[in-house]
Amino acid sequence: MKKLEKIDLFNVVLESGKQRPYIPLFYQAFGQPIGSAPIVVVNHALTGNSTVTGENGWWNELIGETKTIDTDYFTVIAFNIPGNGYDNNFGNLISNYKDFTIRDVARIFWEGLLYLNITDVFAVIGGSLGGAIAWEMAALLPNRIQNLIPIATDWKATDWVIANVLIQDQILNNSDDPIADARLHAMLLYRTPQSINQRFQRTKFNDSSVFQIENWLANHGVKLKNRFRLSAYKLMNHLLKTNDITNNRGDFTTVVKTIKAHIYIVAVDTDYFFIPEENKSTYELAKTVNKNVSYHEIHSVHGHDAFLIEYEQLAHILAPIFNPQKQQNYVSA
Repeated sequence: MKKLEKIDLFNVVLESGKQRPYIPLFYQAFGQPIGSAPIVVVNHALTGNSTVTGENGWWNELIGETKTIDTDYFTVIAFNIPGNGYDNNFGNLISNYKDFTIRDVARIFWEGLLYLNITDVFAVIGGSLGGAIAWEMAALLPNRIQNLIPIATDWKATDWVIANVLIQDQILNNSDDPIADARLHAMLLYRTPQSINQRFQRTKFNDSSVFQIENWLANHGVKLKNRFRLSAYKLMNHLLKTNDITNNRGDFTTVVKTIKAHIYIVAVDTDYFFIPEENKSTYELAKTVNKNVSYHEIHSVHGHDAFLIEYEQLAHILAPIFNPQKQQNYVSA
């Protein structure tokens, strides 16, 4: 696995006004040396991490040598959201998870980039929670990103998202088996009835009384429990409801008008979590004040998780963004 690097951040003031004396920010860098090629920042989703490519890479189909985001031409940087537990140091987990917001995470990511002497990036891309952080990164420093690519996400937490965050939080704080039980509920947000029905067709597991769908869900719960910490799950879930780039900034058109990046909104037509109708409304509103915005849609039976499943469609959407850049000689500022 690519080495996990660390940046030490001190006296971090959160959006709430509270101060953290120390936050370790872990990241991995792939492809070309920093400063020698255009920078692509990849933000991970709720249970994800910074290993976006290579051994155990969760986006290997899109990132790597000769892939859509080609590490022969780009420098790819992926931060771990502080407190996600990927460094396996219990001391770095965060218990007071309600103190943090997506804006805090976006600021911390920018601090990390500035520490690495990176002031401008070619693209910031992320799905779900990672895409929400991407929106906030653009709102914080609207002149520093050339291409903003939020996938299966939105610039705000809708009432539907907030409601489901509450259910997850209740499970995580009240269940006897919180991670596994919360995962059962979450998986049904990330997929669709059509996907589930098509896959399992009411079949039983090994001729037992247990349905295949029950076994599949239980396995997802066990797998997550074996690799994820409770405090990390609570924090990542909570962050979803803090998503709002307009908070203390004015309305959406006011904010999006300032963003200089080309904004590629990518929705999933069957997403039951960040529903495509919201993304279409975002696009229609944004294009009234910003000409550099476009809307794209992944068509899938699988719902929200299609951004992790429908690689060919996503690669087709992303190719025009990344391929022209490969033909240009990069000159470091």
